[in-house]
Amino acid sequence: MSPIFFLRGRAVAAALALALAGCVSSPAPAPTFWTGFRDHPQGYLNAGAAPDASRFLPPPPTAGSLRDQDDVALYRAARALKGTPRWDQARADNEIETPAAPRVFDEALGIRFEPARMPTLTRLLGRMLGDLETVQTPAKRGFFRPRPFVTEPAETCFPPEPWLANSGSYPSGHAALGWAWALVLAEMAPDRADAVLARGLAYGDSRMICGVHYASDVEAGRLVGAALVAALKANPAFQADFSIARDELEAARLEAAR
Repeated sequence: MSPIFFLRGRAVAAALALALAGCVSSPAPAPTFWTGFRDHPQGYLNAGAAPDASRFLPPPPTAGSLRDQDDVALYRAARALKGTPRWDQARADNEIETPAAPRVFDEALGIRFEPARMPTLTRLLGRMLGDLETVQTPAKRGFFRPRPFVTEPAETCFPPEPWLANSGSYPSGHAALGWAWALVLAEMAPDRADAVLARGLAYGDSRMICGVHYASDVEAGRLVGAALVAALKANPAFQADFSIARDELEAARLEAAR
């Protein structure tokens, strides 16, 4: 055998060994996520396949009606919660756009929600917000109910940004997404369904406590959330991601139980 050929063979073998070693030892790249509203992922549903909340929701309570009076009374009464843990929780529940927003279900699920460990689940829940915008926007714009702190200025649990005052109060998007997330997570972890659903309801109630929605806005939001989940159940892409996301959640729960 030629010495040159032998040396070349050894060099190729060494390079191949280094490459294989690099493949084994190099950690997988961390998943990347969005940072806020500007780069938020789009939903699963196109406008033609998405429900239209303006078509199935009843109109908000008429000003001065008994239901409207109840809404106002609850809004006023909730101002007394300032300084309590529930007020603080309502402030924290304002988070909705970030990849870590579903951490509100940590206690209910019995794990810490870590996007990097559950990338498919994180994106699935994030994309649901994109779908919610498609479903609820016609109703928000069509009904355009003024928010409580606009009609009757009072302290809210966080300083409202200017755009919030110009956004319709009915239905509540937070209540819709909180309930939709709860329905999906309860199906993925049926043994924790009661706690998950209770947390989803509380997430919506936080909007009334904060003073940025009326109670009837929150209730309408839950109808929107249920309609959203029903539509997603018929979407093949969502169902494919759901299966992977459920496995991710189950693995995280098994690891947490060790």
